[in-house]
Amino acid sequence: MIKAGTRFVTPSGAELVVTKGGDGMLTDGEVPLQEKDSGSGFDGASPGADAQTINLGRRYQADEEGVTVLVTKAGQCDLRYNGAPMEVQQPRKLPSSD
Repeated sequence: MIKAGTRFVTPSGAELVVTKGGDGMLTDGEVPLQEKDSGSGFDGASPGADAQTINLGRRYQADEEGVTVLVTKAGQCDLRYNGAPMEVQQPRKLPSSD
């Protein structure tokens, strides 16, 4: 179970926080993400083969579960949830304030 508020770190050093949790696993390609300050290392693991830059302040969402994460430190990552790629969440349109 991934709880909202949990902070994770990727093999490249990127960091993210879960904003909406769920049952499943966050990974960088095939490598499971580690909780920040857990003391666990990645044992020489590198970002996934399809790694791309995840930018500070971007939200990513898993289609199937609705799990969302917020990037708090940019880096290279092939961000996946239960093996499926996570997509950048588009900002919501706000009504105009005429």
